Amino acid sequence: MLTCHLSLSFTKCRRADGTQMTSRNLRSTVRSTMSTDTLRKHGPSNPSNWVRRFLGGISPGGSVLDVACGGGRHMRLALDMGYTVTGIDRDLSQVEDLAERGDVGLIEADLETGRAFPLKDMRYDGVIVTNYLHRPILADIIGCVAAHGVLIYETFGLGHERHGKPSNPKFLARPNELIAAVLPSLVVVAYEHGQRQGTHPKIVARIAACGPEHQWAKDNPVAI
Repeated sequence: MLTCHLSLSFTKCRRADGTQMTSRNLRSTVRSTMSTDTLRKHGPSNPSNWVRRFLGGISPGGSVLDVACGGGRHMRLALDMGYTVTGIDRDLSQVEDLAERGDVGLIEADLETGRAFPLKDMRYDGVIVTNYLHRPILADIIGCVAAHGVLIYETFGLGHERHGKPSNPKFLARPNELIAAVLPSLVVVAYEHGQRQGTHPKIVARIAACGPEHQWAKDNPVAI
């Protein structure tokens, strides 16, 4: 059964048509489009350097959606930076401590039921996805990025099967796949597909992109 913790203020979270969504509106929408129970837990406790690099490009005080939020490492980073945050995952046990905060919304749900992404009609100032790829809802997730918003996406890339799980190609991004997914609606700011060295080597595919109204797409490009 879908559980939605309604502690988030949704003042900056809007539908695609520009109308504002209240907490009550969101609860009704999610319950009508979702069932439960199937996103994997994932990821270390420290925030990704890729997310750290681009998170500051989100409008100050803006709304951030963390898809497959897991332990909430990026939710917590965004909160520390003054953003309001919505986290969605099948298991919210690792972020229960955030449930009563007024700047946090938590949605417990299975995203892999074959139904549309439940927040597809919402727009956020920032969307974060790490260590998660489910192609049937990829376009819907990207569609949640507002015209002035930022997408920060980092996941396992094709070739990672040599190093361990995930090894199923269903969960491994192909070279340039993320670029193709964001175009033409977003502007690519940075993209990498390669091997990250270390004790546990990892093939990574990651992209940062922004909406056409973001300053990075206009006269103030991101520093490199």
